[in-house]
Amino acid sequence: MGRGRLLKAAAALAVACTAVASSVTGASGEPASGDWPTWTKDPRGSRYNPQERTITPENVGGLKVKWAFGFPRQSGPPHSQPAVIGDTIYFGGPNGLFYARDAKTGAEKWQFDLSTVGTGFAQVRDGASVADGRVYFGDTRGYLFSLEQATGKLAWSQRIDDHVSAGVTSSPHVFGGRVYVGVSSGENLMGKDHACCTFRGHLDALDAKTGKLEWRYYTVPEPKQDGTWPNGVPRYVPSGAGVWSSPVIDPDTKTVYVGTGQNYSGSGGDFDSVLALDAETGKARWTRKMTDVDTWRRECSSPTPEDQKYCPNLPDGTALDFDLGATGNLFTADGKRLIGIGQKAGVYHVLEADTGKIVWQRQLSTPRPGGGLSGIQWGSSFDGQRLYIATYQGNPGTLYALDPANGHVIWTTPNPADGCTTGGAAQYPNVCKLGHPTAVTTTPGLVWVGSMDGKVRAYSATDGKVLWAHDTIADVQTVNAGVARGGSISGGGGVVVSGGMAYVLTGDMFTPYPNDKGYALLALGQ
Repeated sequence: MGRGRLLKAAAALAVACTAVASSVTGASGEPASGDWPTWTKDPRGSRYNPQERTITPENVGGLKVKWAFGFPRQSGPPHSQPAVIGDTIYFGGPNGLFYARDAKTGAEKWQFDLSTVGTGFAQVRDGASVADGRVYFGDTRGYLFSLEQATGKLAWSQRIDDHVSAGVTSSPHVFGGRVYVGVSSGENLMGKDHACCTFRGHLDALDAKTGKLEWRYYTVPEPKQDGTWPNGVPRYVPSGAGVWSSPVIDPDTKTVYVGTGQNYSGSGGDFDSVLALDAETGKARWTRKMTDVDTWRRECSSPTPEDQKYCPNLPDGTALDFDLGATGNLFTADGKRLIGIGQKAGVYHVLEADTGKIVWQRQLSTPRPGGGLSGIQWGSSFDGQRLYIATYQGNPGTLYALDPANGHVIWTTPNPADGCTTGGAAQYPNVCKLGHPTAVTTTPGLVWVGSMDGKVRAYSATDGKVLWAHDTIADVQTVNAGVARGGSISGGGGVVVSGGMAYVLTGDMFTPYPNDKGYALLALGQ
Protein backbone atom coordinates (compact mmCIF):
# COMPACT_ATOMS: atom_id res chain seq x y z
CA MET A 1 0.00 0.00 0.00
CA GLY A 2 1.35 3.44 -0.97
CA ARG A 3 1.91 6.30 1.44
CA GLY A 4 -1.20 8.16 0.19
CA ARG A 5 -3.40 5.14 0.72
CA LEU A 6 -1.92 4.57 4.16
CA LEU A 7 -2.72 8.15 5.16
CA LYS A 8 -6.29 7.83 3.89
CA ALA A 9 -6.77 4.52 5.68
CA ALA A 10 -5.40 5.99 8.91
CA ALA A 11 -7.71 8.99 8.61
CA ALA A 12 -10.73 6.77 8.01
CA LEU A 13 -9.81 4.63 11.01
CA ALA A 14 -9.47 7.72 13.18
CA VAL A 15 -12.92 8.95 12.14
CA ALA A 16 -14.45 5.56 12.83
CA CYS A 17 -12.79 5.30 16.26
CA THR A 18 -13.91 8.80 17.17
CA ALA A 19 -17.47 8.01 16.10
CA VAL A 20 -17.63 4.87 18.20
CA ALA A 21 -15.97 6.43 21.23
CA SER A 22 -18.16 9.50 21.17
CA SER A 23 -21.36 7.44 21.21
CA VAL A 24 -20.37 5.33 24.20
CA THR A 25 -22.80 5.32 27.11
CA GLY A 26 -22.18 4.50 30.73
CA ALA A 27 -23.38 1.41 32.56
CA SER A 28 -26.64 3.19 33.41
CA GLY A 29 -27.35 3.81 29.73
CA GLU A 30 -26.82 7.55 30.16
CA PRO A 31 -24.74 9.53 27.63
CA ALA A 32 -21.15 9.86 28.84
CA SER A 33 -20.71 13.44 27.61
CA GLY A 34 -22.57 16.54 26.53
CA ASP A 35 -23.60 14.82 23.29
CA TRP A 36 -27.27 14.64 22.29
CA PRO A 37 -27.45 11.11 20.82
CA THR A 38 -31.20 10.49 20.73
CA TRP A 39 -34.53 12.34 20.64
CA THR A 40 -34.92 12.31 24.42
CA LYS A 41 -31.19 12.97 25.13
CA ASP A 42 -31.07 9.93 27.45
CA PRO A 43 -32.99 6.68 28.06
CA ARG A 44 -35.24 8.19 30.74
CA GLY A 45 -36.53 10.94 28.48
CA SER A 46 -35.23 13.96 30.38
CA ARG A 47 -34.51 16.17 27.35
CA TYR A 48 -32.01 17.81 29.73
CA ASN A 49 -28.31 18.27 28.98
CA PRO A 50 -26.59 18.80 32.35
CA GLN A 51 -23.12 18.88 30.75
CA GLU A 52 -23.97 21.89 28.57
CA ARG A 53 -22.47 24.80 30.51
CA THR A 54 -21.06 26.93 27.69
CA ILE A 55 -24.42 28.65 27.19
CA THR A 56 -25.62 30.13 30.47
CA PRO A 57 -28.43 32.42 31.64
CA GLU A 58 -25.84 35.19 31.74
CA ASN A 59 -24.58 34.90 28.16
CA VAL A 60 -27.51 33.31 26.27
CA GLY A 61 -28.41 36.75 24.94
CA GLY A 62 -25.32 36.62 22.71
CA LEU A 63 -26.49 33.66 20.61
CA LYS A 64 -26.58 34.27 16.87
CA VAL A 65 -26.70 32.19 13.69
CA LYS A 66 -23.31 30.62 12.98
CA TRP A 67 -24.46 28.57 9.99
CA ALA A 68 -27.67 27.40 8.34
CA PHE A 69 -28.69 24.44 6.19
CA GLY A 70 -31.45 24.79 3.59
CA PHE A 71 -34.11 22.29 2.47
CA PRO A 72 -35.77 22.31 -0.97
CA ARG A 73 -38.94 24.42 -1.00
CA GLN A 74 -40.95 21.82 -2.94
CA SER A 75 -40.29 19.07 -0.38
CA GLY A 76 -42.20 20.81 2.42
CA PRO A 77 -41.30 21.38 6.07
CA PRO A 78 -38.56 19.30 7.74
CA HIS A 79 -39.41 17.16 10.75
CA SER A 80 -36.22 15.40 11.89
CA GLN A 81 -34.75 16.64 15.17
CA PRO A 82 -30.94 16.42 14.94
CA ALA A 83 -28.64 14.20 16.96
CA VAL A 84 -25.23 15.63 17.88
CA ILE A 85 -22.20 13.47 18.64
CA GLY A 86 -18.86 15.15 19.10
CA ASP A 87 -18.18 17.33 16.07
CA THR A 88 -20.98 15.88 13.91
CA ILE A 89 -24.70 16.60 13.56
CA TYR A 90 -27.06 14.01 12.04
CA PHE A 91 -30.52 14.80 10.62
CA GLY A 92 -32.95 13.80 7.90
CA GLY A 93 -34.76 15.88 5.33
CA PRO A 94 -38.22 16.00 3.74
CA ASN A 95 -36.45 15.46 0.40
CA GLY A 96 -35.52 11.81 0.96
CA LEU A 97 -31.94 12.43 2.09
CA PHE A 98 -30.18 11.91 5.42
CA TYR A 99 -27.20 14.11 6.33
CA ALA A 100 -24.08 14.14 8.48
CA ARG A 101 -22.55 17.61 8.78
CA ASP A 102 -19.87 19.32 10.83
CA ALA A 103 -21.63 20.56 13.95
CA LYS A 104 -19.60 23.77 14.17
CA THR A 105 -19.47 24.79 10.51
CA GLY A 106 -22.14 22.86 8.62
CA ALA A 107 -19.54 21.42 6.22
CA GLU A 108 -20.60 18.19 4.53
CA LYS A 109 -19.34 14.85 5.88
CA TRP A 110 -21.68 12.42 4.10
CA GLN A 111 -25.25 11.99 2.96
CA PHE A 112 -27.46 8.97 2.33
CA ASP A 113 -30.20 8.70 -0.28
CA LEU A 114 -33.23 6.79 1.02
CA SER A 115 -34.36 5.99 -2.53
CA THR A 116 -31.57 3.41 -2.78
CA VAL A 117 -33.78 1.20 -0.59
CA GLY A 118 -37.25 0.07 -1.67
CA THR A 119 -39.60 2.01 -3.92
CA GLY A 120 -41.60 5.19 -3.59
CA PHE A 121 -40.74 8.62 -2.23
CA ALA A 122 -39.62 8.75 1.39
CA GLN A 123 -39.27 11.47 3.99
CA VAL A 124 -37.52 11.34 7.36
CA ARG A 125 -40.14 12.32 9.95
CA ASP A 126 -38.34 11.24 13.12
CA GLY A 127 -35.11 12.09 14.89
CA ALA A 128 -32.05 9.89 14.60
CA SER A 129 -30.46 7.87 17.40
CA VAL A 130 -26.71 7.33 17.38
CA ALA A 131 -25.20 4.44 19.31
CA ASP A 132 -22.22 2.08 19.06
CA GLY A 133 -21.03 3.42 15.72
CA ARG A 134 -24.45 3.32 14.02
CA VAL A 135 -27.14 5.87 13.12
CA TYR A 136 -30.77 4.72 13.31
CA PHE A 137 -33.88 6.42 11.88
CA GLY A 138 -37.14 5.64 10.10
CA ASP A 139 -39.08 6.95 7.10
CA THR A 140 -42.60 7.60 5.89
CA ARG A 141 -42.77 4.25 4.03
CA GLY A 142 -42.35 2.22 7.21
CA TYR A 143 -38.62 1.51 6.82
CA LEU A 144 -36.07 1.57 9.62
CA PHE A 145 -32.43 2.22 8.69
CA SER A 146 -29.08 1.56 10.30
CA LEU A 147 -26.11 3.44 8.79
CA GLU A 148 -22.43 3.33 9.61
CA GLN A 149 -21.81 6.44 11.69
CA ALA A 150 -18.42 7.28 10.20
CA THR A 151 -19.29 6.85 6.52
CA GLY A 152 -23.06 6.80 6.03
CA LYS A 153 -22.85 3.36 4.44
CA LEU A 154 -26.02 1.27 4.82
CA ALA A 155 -25.59 -1.44 7.47
CA TRP A 156 -29.16 -2.73 7.20
CA SER A 157 -32.72 -1.66 6.50
CA GLN A 158 -36.01 -3.28 7.43
CA ARG A 159 -39.53 -2.42 6.37
CA ILE A 160 -41.22 -2.81 9.72
CA ASP A 161 -44.70 -2.09 8.36
CA ASP A 162 -45.93 -2.23 4.76
CA HIS A 163 -49.50 -1.19 5.53
CA VAL A 164 -50.95 1.65 3.47
CA SER A 165 -49.95 5.03 4.95
CA ALA A 166 -47.90 3.44 7.75
CA GLY A 167 -44.75 5.32 8.68
CA VAL A 168 -42.16 5.84 11.36
CA THR A 169 -42.64 9.11 13.24
CA SER A 170 -41.36 7.50 16.42
CA SER A 171 -37.68 8.26 17.02
CA PRO A 172 -35.86 4.99 17.70
CA HIS A 173 -34.20 4.31 21.01
CA VAL A 174 -31.16 2.02 21.31
CA PHE A 175 -30.61 0.12 24.53
CA GLY A 176 -29.08 -3.22 25.47
CA GLY A 177 -28.33 -4.24 21.91
CA ARG A 178 -31.86 -3.55 20.66
CA VAL A 179 -33.57 -0.76 18.75
CA TYR A 180 -37.00 0.16 20.10
CA VAL A 181 -39.33 2.03 17.75
CA GLY A 182 -43.04 2.61 17.22
CA VAL A 183 -45.14 2.70 14.06
CA SER A 184 -48.00 5.08 13.28
CA SER A 185 -50.24 5.68 10.28
CA GLY A 186 -52.29 8.33 8.54
CA GLU A 187 -54.89 5.80 7.37
CA ASN A 188 -57.67 7.70 9.14
CA LEU A 189 -56.98 10.68 6.86
CA MET A 190 -57.44 8.78 3.59
CA GLY A 191 -61.10 9.72 3.07
CA LYS A 192 -64.46 8.00 3.03
CA ASP A 193 -63.77 5.98 -0.13
CA HIS A 194 -61.08 4.07 1.75
CA ALA A 195 -62.05 0.86 3.57
CA CYS A 196 -61.32 2.29 7.00
CA CYS A 197 -59.52 0.95 8.86
CA THR A 198 -57.12 -1.97 9.18
CA PHE A 199 -53.95 -0.40 10.60
CA ARG A 200 -52.66 -1.68 13.95
CA GLY A 201 -50.19 0.43 15.91
CA HIS A 202 -47.20 -1.39 17.33
CA LEU A 203 -43.91 -1.05 19.18
CA ASP A 204 -41.02 -3.16 17.88
CA ALA A 205 -37.70 -4.32 19.29
CA LEU A 206 -35.07 -5.20 16.68
CA ASP A 207 -31.53 -6.50 16.99
CA ALA A 208 -29.36 -3.38 16.68
CA LYS A 209 -26.63 -5.16 14.70
CA THR A 210 -28.77 -7.07 12.21
CA GLY A 211 -32.23 -5.49 12.17
CA LYS A 212 -33.89 -8.81 12.98
CA LEU A 213 -37.26 -8.39 14.71
CA GLU A 214 -37.04 -9.75 18.25
CA TRP A 215 -40.53 -8.86 19.47
CA ARG A 216 -43.58 -6.79 18.53
CA TYR A 217 -46.37 -5.46 20.72
CA TYR A 218 -49.59 -4.65 18.85
CA THR A 219 -51.78 -1.97 20.39
CA VAL A 220 -55.06 -3.30 18.97
CA PRO A 221 -56.33 -6.78 18.03
CA GLU A 222 -56.53 -7.67 14.37
CA PRO A 223 -59.37 -5.65 12.78
CA LYS A 224 -62.38 -7.60 11.47
CA GLN A 225 -65.02 -6.50 8.98
CA ASP A 226 -68.09 -5.13 10.73
CA GLY A 227 -70.56 -4.21 8.00
CA THR A 228 -70.04 -1.30 5.66
CA TRP A 229 -69.84 2.47 5.71
CA PRO A 230 -72.78 4.47 4.24
CA ASN A 231 -71.25 4.33 0.73
CA GLY A 232 -70.92 0.54 0.84
CA VAL A 233 -67.18 0.50 1.52
CA PRO A 234 -66.20 -2.24 4.02
CA ARG A 235 -65.76 -1.16 7.64
CA TYR A 236 -63.13 -2.84 9.80
CA VAL A 237 -62.86 -2.54 13.60
CA PRO A 238 -61.06 -1.88 15.89
CA SER A 239 -58.05 -0.11 14.40
CA GLY A 240 -55.48 2.61 14.99
CA ALA A 241 -53.76 3.37 18.30
CA GLY A 242 -50.55 4.29 16.51
CA VAL A 243 -47.28 4.82 18.35
CA TRP A 244 -46.23 8.30 17.25
CA SER A 245 -43.53 9.15 19.74
CA SER A 246 -40.21 7.89 21.02
CA PRO A 247 -40.23 5.31 23.82
CA VAL A 248 -38.32 5.86 27.05
CA ILE A 249 -36.52 3.17 29.01
CA ASP A 250 -35.74 2.57 32.66
CA PRO A 251 -32.27 0.97 32.55
CA ASP A 252 -32.63 -0.31 36.13
CA THR A 253 -35.86 -2.26 35.67
CA LYS A 254 -35.45 -2.78 31.90
CA THR A 255 -38.94 -1.45 31.24
CA VAL A 256 -39.99 0.37 28.05
CA TYR A 257 -42.68 3.07 28.36
CA VAL A 258 -44.59 4.62 25.48
CA GLY A 259 -47.87 6.39 24.75
CA THR A 260 -50.43 5.49 22.06
CA GLY A 261 -52.96 7.30 19.88
CA GLN A 262 -56.72 7.02 19.41
CA ASN A 263 -58.73 4.39 17.56
CA TYR A 264 -59.44 5.03 13.88
CA SER A 265 -62.55 2.84 13.81
CA GLY A 266 -64.42 0.89 16.46
CA SER A 267 -63.20 0.97 20.03
CA GLY A 268 -60.73 -1.46 21.51
CA GLY A 269 -57.17 -2.28 22.41
CA ASP A 270 -54.63 0.00 24.05
CA PHE A 271 -55.77 3.32 22.57
CA ASP A 272 -54.86 6.60 24.38
CA SER A 273 -52.79 4.49 26.75
CA VAL A 274 -49.50 4.37 28.59
CA LEU A 275 -47.73 1.07 28.02
CA ALA A 276 -45.09 -0.42 30.31
CA LEU A 277 -43.43 -3.33 28.50
CA ASP A 278 -40.67 -5.74 29.47
CA ALA A 279 -37.67 -4.64 27.39
CA GLU A 280 -36.48 -8.22 26.99
CA THR A 281 -39.74 -9.89 25.94
CA GLY A 282 -42.22 -7.16 24.98
CA LYS A 283 -44.81 -8.51 27.43
CA ALA A 284 -46.95 -5.90 29.16
CA ARG A 285 -46.05 -5.22 32.78
CA TRP A 286 -49.05 -2.91 32.92
CA THR A 287 -51.13 -0.70 30.66
CA ARG A 288 -53.17 2.35 31.62
CA LYS A 289 -55.92 3.83 29.45
CA MET A 290 -56.30 7.59 29.89
CA THR A 291 -59.51 8.08 27.83
CA ASP A 292 -62.65 5.92 28.04
CA VAL A 293 -63.54 6.09 24.33
CA ASP A 294 -61.75 7.98 21.54
CA THR A 295 -62.37 7.17 17.88
CA TRP A 296 -61.44 9.78 15.31
CA ARG A 297 -60.96 9.98 11.55
CA ARG A 298 -60.81 13.00 9.24
CA GLU A 299 -64.57 13.09 8.64
CA CYS A 300 -65.15 13.68 12.36
CA SER A 301 -63.93 17.26 11.92
CA SER A 302 -66.02 17.96 8.82
CA PRO A 303 -68.96 20.38 9.11
CA THR A 304 -70.78 18.47 6.33
CA PRO A 305 -73.60 16.16 7.56
CA GLU A 306 -72.81 13.68 4.78
CA ASP A 307 -69.22 13.36 5.97
CA GLN A 308 -70.31 13.08 9.59
CA LYS A 309 -72.07 9.81 8.81
CA TYR A 310 -68.58 8.33 8.67
CA CYS A 311 -67.99 9.33 12.28
CA PRO A 312 -70.60 7.24 14.15
CA ASN A 313 -69.35 8.33 17.57
CA LEU A 314 -69.61 12.05 16.83
CA PRO A 315 -73.07 12.44 18.44
CA ASP A 316 -71.93 10.96 21.75
CA GLY A 317 -68.88 13.22 21.97
CA THR A 318 -66.17 10.59 21.78
CA ALA A 319 -64.51 11.70 18.53
CA LEU A 320 -61.73 13.37 20.47
CA ASP A 321 -58.30 12.85 18.86
CA PHE A 322 -56.74 12.87 22.34
CA ASP A 323 -53.54 10.95 21.56
CA LEU A 324 -50.77 10.34 24.01
CA GLY A 325 -48.40 11.43 21.28
CA ALA A 326 -45.92 13.04 23.64
CA THR A 327 -42.83 11.23 24.88
CA GLY A 328 -42.72 10.41 28.59
CA ASN A 329 -40.39 11.45 31.39
CA LEU A 330 -39.04 8.96 33.94
CA PHE A 331 -38.04 10.52 37.26
CA THR A 332 -37.97 10.01 41.00
CA ALA A 333 -39.82 12.23 43.49
CA ASP A 334 -40.37 11.68 47.20
CA GLY A 335 -38.60 8.36 46.81
CA LYS A 336 -41.09 7.11 44.21
CA ARG A 337 -40.16 5.96 40.71
CA LEU A 338 -42.60 7.80 38.40
CA ILE A 339 -43.51 8.07 34.72
CA GLY A 340 -45.02 11.33 33.50
CA ILE A 341 -46.57 11.93 30.09
CA GLY A 342 -48.56 14.68 28.39
CA GLN A 343 -51.77 14.21 26.42
CA LYS A 344 -53.42 16.23 23.67
CA ALA A 345 -56.35 16.63 26.07
CA GLY A 346 -54.10 19.14 27.86
CA VAL A 347 -53.43 16.93 30.89
CA TYR A 348 -50.02 15.93 32.22
CA HIS A 349 -50.34 12.54 33.93
CA VAL A 350 -47.93 11.12 36.51
CA LEU A 351 -48.14 7.42 37.36
CA GLU A 352 -46.21 4.99 39.51
CA ALA A 353 -43.65 3.49 37.15
CA ASP A 354 -43.96 0.03 38.71
CA THR A 355 -47.76 -0.25 38.80
CA GLY A 356 -49.37 2.38 36.55
CA LYS A 357 -51.32 3.80 39.50
CA ILE A 358 -52.12 7.51 39.03
CA VAL A 359 -50.17 9.72 41.46
CA TRP A 360 -51.32 13.12 40.20
CA GLN A 361 -52.74 14.82 37.12
CA ARG A 362 -52.63 18.48 36.07
CA GLN A 363 -54.95 20.09 33.49
CA LEU A 364 -52.80 22.65 31.66
CA SER A 365 -55.06 23.62 28.76
CA THR A 366 -58.72 23.30 27.81
CA PRO A 367 -59.45 20.57 25.25
CA ARG A 368 -60.63 21.67 21.83
CA PRO A 369 -63.69 19.79 20.50
CA GLY A 370 -62.85 17.49 17.60
CA GLY A 371 -59.09 17.67 18.03
CA GLY A 372 -56.44 17.92 20.67
CA LEU A 373 -54.12 20.55 19.19
CA SER A 374 -54.64 22.78 22.21
CA GLY A 375 -52.92 20.27 24.48
CA ILE A 376 -49.48 18.74 25.07
CA GLN A 377 -48.25 17.64 21.69
CA TRP A 378 -44.67 16.35 21.72
CA GLY A 379 -42.67 16.18 24.91
CA SER A 380 -41.58 17.69 28.20
CA SER A 381 -38.33 18.04 30.11
CA PHE A 382 -37.09 17.20 33.60
CA ASP A 383 -33.91 18.82 34.91
CA GLY A 384 -33.68 16.84 38.14
CA GLN A 385 -35.69 19.43 40.07
CA ARG A 386 -38.70 20.49 38.01
CA LEU A 387 -40.85 19.38 35.12
CA TYR A 388 -41.17 21.83 32.21
CA ILE A 389 -44.22 21.38 29.99
CA ALA A 390 -45.52 23.48 27.10
CA THR A 391 -49.03 23.48 25.65
CA TYR A 392 -49.53 23.77 21.91
CA GLN A 393 -52.45 25.91 20.68
CA GLY A 394 -53.68 26.60 24.21
CA ASN A 395 -54.96 30.11 23.42
CA PRO A 396 -52.20 31.00 24.01
CA GLY A 397 -49.77 28.11 24.35
CA THR A 398 -48.09 28.34 27.74
CA LEU A 399 -44.87 27.10 29.33
CA TYR A 400 -45.20 25.64 32.83
CA ALA A 401 -42.75 24.65 35.56
CA LEU A 402 -44.25 22.01 37.87
CA ASP A 403 -43.21 20.33 41.10
CA PRO A 404 -42.61 16.69 40.10
CA ALA A 405 -43.87 15.34 43.42
CA ASN A 406 -47.36 16.82 43.35
CA GLY A 407 -47.90 18.83 40.14
CA HIS A 408 -47.90 22.17 41.96
CA VAL A 409 -47.46 25.00 39.44
CA ILE A 410 -44.25 26.89 40.27
CA TRP A 411 -44.48 29.40 37.42
CA THR A 412 -46.22 29.92 34.10
CA THR A 413 -45.19 31.95 31.07
CA PRO A 414 -47.65 32.34 28.19
CA ASN A 415 -46.31 32.61 24.66
CA PRO A 416 -45.41 36.34 24.56
CA ALA A 417 -48.41 38.35 23.39
CA ASP A 418 -46.34 40.33 20.89
CA GLY A 419 -45.21 37.17 19.06
CA CYS A 420 -47.50 37.85 16.10
CA THR A 421 -46.97 41.62 15.95
CA THR A 422 -43.17 41.64 15.96
CA GLY A 423 -40.53 40.15 13.66
CA GLY A 424 -41.33 38.32 10.47
CA ALA A 425 -44.66 36.99 11.76
CA ALA A 426 -46.08 40.55 11.79
CA GLN A 427 -46.31 40.33 7.98
CA TYR A 428 -48.74 37.41 8.26
CA PRO A 429 -51.37 38.16 10.92
CA ASN A 430 -53.76 35.61 9.41
CA VAL A 431 -51.19 32.83 9.68
CA CYS A 432 -49.45 33.49 12.99
CA LYS A 433 -50.59 31.80 16.20
CA LEU A 434 -49.29 31.87 19.75
CA GLY A 435 -48.40 28.30 20.58
CA HIS A 436 -45.65 25.75 21.02
CA PRO A 437 -45.35 23.06 18.34
CA THR A 438 -42.08 21.76 19.84
CA ALA A 439 -40.96 19.59 22.69
CA VAL A 440 -39.29 21.33 25.64
CA THR A 441 -35.52 21.19 26.19
CA THR A 442 -33.53 22.21 29.27
CA THR A 443 -29.91 22.95 30.11
CA PRO A 444 -28.60 24.27 33.46
CA GLY A 445 -30.64 27.37 34.27
CA LEU A 446 -32.39 27.51 30.87
CA VAL A 447 -35.60 26.24 29.25
CA TRP A 448 -35.78 26.18 25.43
CA VAL A 449 -39.04 26.27 23.46
CA GLY A 450 -39.97 27.12 19.87
CA SER A 451 -43.15 28.93 18.85
CA MET A 452 -45.61 29.10 15.98
CA ASP A 453 -44.77 32.82 15.80
CA GLY A 454 -41.42 31.84 14.26
CA LYS A 455 -39.35 32.64 17.32
CA VAL A 456 -37.23 30.32 19.41
CA ARG A 457 -36.81 31.41 23.02
CA ALA A 458 -34.70 30.62 26.06
CA TYR A 459 -36.44 31.11 29.39
CA SER A 460 -35.07 31.31 32.90
CA ALA A 461 -35.57 27.98 34.66
CA THR A 462 -35.88 29.94 37.92
CA ASP A 463 -38.83 32.17 37.13
CA GLY A 464 -39.83 31.66 33.48
CA LYS A 465 -38.68 35.06 32.21
CA VAL A 466 -37.66 35.27 28.54
CA LEU A 467 -33.89 35.72 28.46
CA TRP A 468 -33.34 35.45 24.70
CA ALA A 469 -35.36 35.19 21.51
CA HIS A 470 -34.42 34.73 17.87
CA ASP A 471 -36.82 35.42 15.01
CA THR A 472 -36.38 32.84 12.25
CA ILE A 473 -38.83 34.35 9.75
CA ALA A 474 -36.11 36.04 7.75
CA ASP A 475 -33.83 35.16 4.87
CA VAL A 476 -30.64 33.37 5.83
CA GLN A 477 -27.63 32.31 3.78
CA THR A 478 -27.08 28.56 3.91
CA VAL A 479 -24.00 26.37 3.52
CA ASN A 480 -25.65 24.24 0.84
CA ALA A 481 -28.55 25.83 -1.01
CA GLY A 482 -28.24 29.58 -1.32
CA VAL A 483 -30.83 31.51 0.67
CA ALA A 484 -33.44 29.85 2.88
CA ARG A 485 -36.13 31.24 5.14
CA GLY A 486 -37.42 30.20 8.53
CA GLY A 487 -40.97 29.91 9.78
CA SER A 488 -42.85 28.35 12.65
CA ILE A 489 -40.42 26.23 14.66
CA SER A 490 -40.74 22.64 13.49
CA GLY A 491 -42.90 20.19 15.41
CA GLY A 492 -41.87 16.64 16.13
CA GLY A 493 -38.82 17.66 18.12
CA GLY A 494 -37.29 20.59 19.94
CA VAL A 495 -34.16 22.64 20.38
CA VAL A 496 -31.01 20.52 20.63
CA VAL A 497 -28.29 22.10 22.78
CA SER A 498 -24.85 20.51 22.66
CA GLY A 499 -21.23 21.60 22.47
CA GLY A 500 -22.00 25.27 23.07
CA MET A 501 -24.46 25.37 20.16
CA ALA A 502 -28.26 25.41 19.89
CA TYR A 503 -29.82 23.75 16.83
CA VAL A 504 -33.30 24.78 15.68
CA LEU A 505 -35.38 23.28 12.86
CA THR A 506 -37.84 25.62 11.14
CA GLY A 507 -41.03 24.89 9.21
CA ASP A 508 -44.29 23.39 10.52
CA MET A 509 -47.30 22.15 8.55
CA PHE A 510 -49.87 23.67 10.90
CA THR A 511 -48.50 27.22 10.51
CA PRO A 512 -47.58 27.52 6.82
CA TYR A 513 -45.95 30.92 6.39
CA PRO A 514 -45.38 31.88 2.74
CA ASN A 515 -41.93 30.68 1.76
CA ASP A 516 -40.50 30.73 -1.75
CA LYS A 517 -37.01 29.62 -0.69
CA GLY A 518 -37.36 26.56 1.53
CA TYR A 519 -37.00 26.11 5.28
CA ALA A 520 -33.77 25.97 7.27
CA LEU A 521 -31.94 24.24 10.08
CA LEU A 522 -30.23 26.94 12.14
CA ALA A 523 -27.09 26.46 14.23
CA LEU A 524 -26.72 29.20 16.84
CA GLY A 525 -23.65 29.93 18.95
CA GLN A 526 -21.73 32.70 20.68
